[in-house]
Amino acid sequence: MGWQKRILRVDLTAGTCTPEPLNMEWAQAYLGERGLAAKYLKESMDPKADPLSPENVLIFATGPLTGTMASTSGRYAVVTKGPLTGAIACSNSGGKFGAELKFAGYDLLIIHGRAERPVYLHIVDDKVEIVDAEPLWGKSVWETERWLRDQHRDPQIKVASIGVAGERLVRYACVINDLHRAAGRSGVGAVMGSKNLKAVAARGTKGVRVDDPRRFMEAVSQTKAVLWDTGHRRGLEKYGTLPMIDNQHEFGGLPTRNSLDVQFDGTSKINARAMRAVGEDGHRNLVTNKACFGCTIACGRIAKINPNHYTVVNRKEYQIASGGLEYETAFAFGAELGIDDIDALTFANFIMNEQGMDPISFGGTLAAAMELYEMGVITDADTDGVPLRFGNAQALTIMAEKTGKYEGFGQVLAMGSKLMAEKYGHPEVSITIKGQEIPGYDGRALQGMGLGYATSPRGACHLKHDLFHEDMNSGEITGKGKAERCKVTQDEVAAVDSTGLCLFTTGAWKMDAFARQLDAACEGGWTTKKLEEVGERIFNLERTFNLAAGLTRADDTLPKRFLETPAPSGTAKGKVSELPMMLPAYYKERGWTEEGIPTNETLDRLRL
Repeated sequence: MGWQKRILRVDLTAGTCTPEPLNMEWAQAYLGERGLAAKYLKESMDPKADPLSPENVLIFATGPLTGTMASTSGRYAVVTKGPLTGAIACSNSGGKFGAELKFAGYDLLIIHGRAERPVYLHIVDDKVEIVDAEPLWGKSVWETERWLRDQHRDPQIKVASIGVAGERLVRYACVINDLHRAAGRSGVGAVMGSKNLKAVAARGTKGVRVDDPRRFMEAVSQTKAVLWDTGHRRGLEKYGTLPMIDNQHEFGGLPTRNSLDVQFDGTSKINARAMRAVGEDGHRNLVTNKACFGCTIACGRIAKINPNHYTVVNRKEYQIASGGLEYETAFAFGAELGIDDIDALTFANFIMNEQGMDPISFGGTLAAAMELYEMGVITDADTDGVPLRFGNAQALTIMAEKTGKYEGFGQVLAMGSKLMAEKYGHPEVSITIKGQEIPGYDGRALQGMGLGYATSPRGACHLKHDLFHEDMNSGEITGKGKAERCKVTQDEVAAVDSTGLCLFTTGAWKMDAFARQLDAACEGGWTTKKLEEVGERIFNLERTFNLAAGLTRADDTLPKRFLETPAPSGTAKGKVSELPMMLPAYYKERGWTEEGIPTNETLDRLRL
């Protein structure tokens, strides 16, 4: 089993909710979550459709191991055509919502059309309703979750929803579940808003059955023991992902001040030690850590802002413990903006969760705006009187709220940095790939990561490949040999993303660990070789979707800054990205033409 073997198809235009059998031939070929949703997406819509039109399709997808006893089994993905990029979007989230949707009996929730008025979906096992959401429209994610639990008198209901940012079609709006877990990138929340869908509230009682319970428990026990005994897991439990900010600062791979620099001298004030430090007034930013459903890592941070900080004085609604800083947020609000105020960063992160916005894209867009401001291209007259200078913490916290509520200059920031930079005639300040802002790794210092950025199906992304250790430990800054490893790790990540388990387990597990658990849980004979082939098939399927949507080889590139401006300091000082050398080699490894199109031979081999 593993799969529930059932999907739920909702047509918001027609107002219908129809369960269907899961296509098991597709499940064997694409597994679940990322892969299976990509297949259903491509078969359910025209890839050329406007991402914000009713013709786009929005899919909430679980994996066959979601909701099982496997470690980190709380993952689900939101898959659609992204409004930030015009490419396929696959945004992965943890928390508890994914498992609850699976417990209700569904592998995928597929949403078509657009409701005439705001609605939400209420799912309790086989009972599914499209409910009027007028009372919720204009409310934040936090207000929405509370309202739905009170309305249905069920404190255990799990909610995935959008804030005002999603309603107002901010291009990088998120879907937030469990208050601070996010399907975060590419604007999936804006697609939800375009459909007038405020939330999905799920409650399930069916559980998940596996094919061979005894063998599954043995595989789970073995893999959990391996995971538990690693320094990788212990480090994530104690410090979360925040130590990476020191790591990248020292290496010279930390995008700083809109990637004009690669090192930030304020890291000691926003790093993991700063988060854990107790101040003279007795305040500590970090309250505790937190785990998602079924997780034995518990990397999540719960934080509290100093009650004397300017952001929360006389604002009790933010004097709470909620989702704290992770590396990507600290990089995007800290180094990339030149800000070293940990409480200001935490406040802005609260706003991202409350209104549903991607912190990487918001930070990257604000960084581009700060560069434009310092160039004199925009002035206080444009920015509501707020001086958008690098290092200005108040500029961050004010603009986070303005963008979340779609007010003032926040309406410009809501465009994303690519459209904003084009608006002001300086596209070079947008540090994006396929329109999506870069994560916290400089593509000149980490050459393989740069290749992964350029070829990622959803634009700039650090989670669709895994070349970090090879870039950091190769002994030299070079793109040589990275093409093959990029292809291999992209395929492996595509497979892991489709299991229902968390990518952080790959710090302890190889592909055989996933295959053993799948083989015991699911029918079909799952081997490492089969899993790797499924990963390659998924990646190529996503490529064909993007090609059909109109993307070309020209979109497999990096910002001009990475290609033409040498890194100013750090290990890669004087280096630019070697993408022009790496990309042809990568296409050859993939079995694609010189224009980046999968050959007929490759498509036939992968049964595409």
